Amino acid sequence: MNIILLEKVANLGNLGDKVSVKAGFGRNYLVPTGKAVLATPDRIKEFEARRADLEKAAEERLAAAQKQADVVNALSLSITHQAGEEGKLFGSVGLTDIIKASAEAGVELNKSAVKLSDGAIRQVGEFEIPVHLHTDVIATLKLAVVAED
Repeated sequence: MNIILLEKVANLGNLGDKVSVKAGFGRNYLVPTGKAVLATPDRIKEFEARRADLEKAAEERLAAAQKQADVVNALSLSITHQAGEEGKLFGSVGLTDIIKASAEAGVELNKSAVKLSDGAIRQVGEFEIPVHLHTDVIATLKLAVVAED
């Protein structure tokens, strides 16, 4: 399936690239989310007419993501949770806890942007959590998990 990318897609290409992808990926993900359109002759002409507007919108999204990354990098969250003697948590600190704590601190994060590569946090300590705000912008959120008294 040949498509034209309407925005930068990680590991695939940049705005305006004509790429060939598997039919399911294009039909079920790229086209419905607005990241790409089918590469038909009419769509190619339509894309070339809109190219400047799409590039401007992409630059604005990148600038907004960089601005939010500065805020996220400066943010330091602390979550209190019940823990045992050795610092092992009763339960865990997960994605929803982190999103809720950041919202209380005044920073709204998208659930899909926060990446807990090792799964939920089960120990007391300080952690650096990557937040993917844009394909080119990855911020680091500092999180301290503290034992409840």
